[in-house]
Formats: sequence, structure tokens, C-alpha cells
Amino acid sequence: MNNTAHLDTLIEKHHALQDQIDDEIHRPMPDQVRLTQLKREKLKLKEEITRYQQ
Repeated sequence: MNNTAHLDTLIEKHHALQDQIDDEIHRPMPDQVRLTQLKREKLKLKEEITRYQQ
């Protein structure tokens, strides 16, 4: 997989995680543990995306 395709995949995963976070936040009783896990995973992806963009 070339760098551009990999970067696109990372960005898609990042957006999907944001969608999951939004869904969880808007539930009547959001699961804080799940939110924390999703946010950590999203942050790791963002850091990896940043490395590829430099």
C-alpha cells in the first residue's frame, strides 16, 4: 500500500471514530469508558496521520 492510500485509510478511520464518539455522546446514558477508549484511539490515529503528512 502506498503512502497516499495508507493516509486516506487512516483519515477514514479517524472520521469513523468521530462518528462513533458522536453517537455515544448522544445516547441517553453515554458509556464514559467507551468514550475514553474511542478518544484515545482517535488521538493515536491523529498522531499517525500527522507523521505521514510531515
